[in-house]
Amino acid sequence: MKKLVMLGILMTIAGLAAGAPQKKTFAARAKTRPVPPPPPIRKENTEGVLPRATRGGNPFQMLNPKAPPQYGKAEDSVVLDPETGKWKGIKLFTINF
Repeated sequence: MKKLVMLGILMTIAGLAAGAPQKKTFAARAKTRPVPPPPPIRKENTEGVLPRATRGGNPFQMLNPKAPPQYGKAEDSVVLDPETGKWKGIKLFTINF
């Protein structure tokens, strides 16, 4: 019986010693510099009629000639002929690098 009591006391002491907080190492105490935020990424790397319609909120405003300036201009989505200055086509989807 004495051996059982001694074993219980020993196990209790070992359990308390194992749960004791350990000393912090130098790396844990060292002050770290705050990481600067990454530079902003341009979200609008695509142009054309389709991305503008999905991004704009109300795609029917693209057909309105008196739409507010927040919806953009029609010249942004039209391909112009450099010689004549007339329109050649509509930019449906353009990726900018």
